[in-house]
Amino acid sequence: MADLRKAARGRPCELRLHGVCRHDLETTVLAHIRRANTAGVGQKPPDVCAVIACEACHAVLDGRAGSVRASDGDILDGLLRTLATWSREGLL
Repeated sequence: MADLRKAARGRPCELRLHGVCRHDLETTVLAHIRRANTAGVGQKPPDVCAVIACEACHAVLDGRAGSVRASDGDILDGLLRTLATWSREGLL
């Protein structure tokens, strides 16, 4: 499988959290979704369990943005956009 972490850098944010997203291509990375027991303590979930996200959206996803939270619907939308991108480009 392709290196999705590397492939995510410099792309448009797919999480796109309203009022949070800065659409900053310089900070875009692969942000892992920690749900459904896909990883243990100190471990990352598999790279397919992640969204392309700018630093601002990534901070919300990881719980580093104070009281701002991402809904499960927002996360699912971002994941589906990310998977569609990888599929179109043949990376999955």
